[in-house]
Amino acid sequence: MKLRYTQTALRQIDGVLDHVHMHSPQGAARLRSRILASLSLVCDHPNAGQITSRRDLRRVVLTPYPYVLFYRISNDEIIVMRFRHAARKPLPTA
Repeated sequence: MKLRYTQTALRQIDGVLDHVHMHSPQGAARLRSRILASLSLVCDHPNAGQITSRRDLRRVVLTPYPYVLFYRISNDEIIVMRFRHAARKPLPTA
């Protein structure tokens, strides 16, 4: 499957990686690798992520990091919707 990011998701990922990089360049590189590995898994197995309260939205927790990737499955692509810290208040259901 193809992989596509929303502008929001790209902005969130870049912001977190920039922040982590300021404190630990190696930590940012490891987090980036974990993000890419998780997305590779999702592309190979789209239903691997947990179902959320939003019908068409799934999530993958980036263990051991405290971040969550939210994505949708379309006909031939995975759309990364958001990237958030796991401790943040959940998104409202719509």
